[in-house]
Amino acid sequence: MSPEKMVMMANQIATFFKTQPGSGQAENVAAHINDFWEPRMRSQLIGYAATGATGLDPLVQSALSSVRAPAEV
Repeated sequence: MSPEKMVMMANQIATFFKTQPGSGQAENVAAHINDFWEPRMRSQLIGYAATGATGLDPLVQSALSSVRAPAEV
C-alpha cells in the first residue's frame, strides 16, 4: 500500500475516535488498527513511523506505542 493511502486511512480512524466521548482515544485507535489491519499493514505503519511519520495525525502518533508489531516468521 502506498504511504499516502496508509496515512489517509490511519488519520481517518483518528478523526472518528476524536469525536467519541471520554478519554482513551489513542488506545481506541490502536485497538482498531490491531483488530482490523492485517500484519503487513501494521508492520508498514510501524516502519513508516520509525522514519519520521510525515502526515500522521498526532492521535495516530500517540497510538503507535500500542500498535502490535506482527511476529516475524
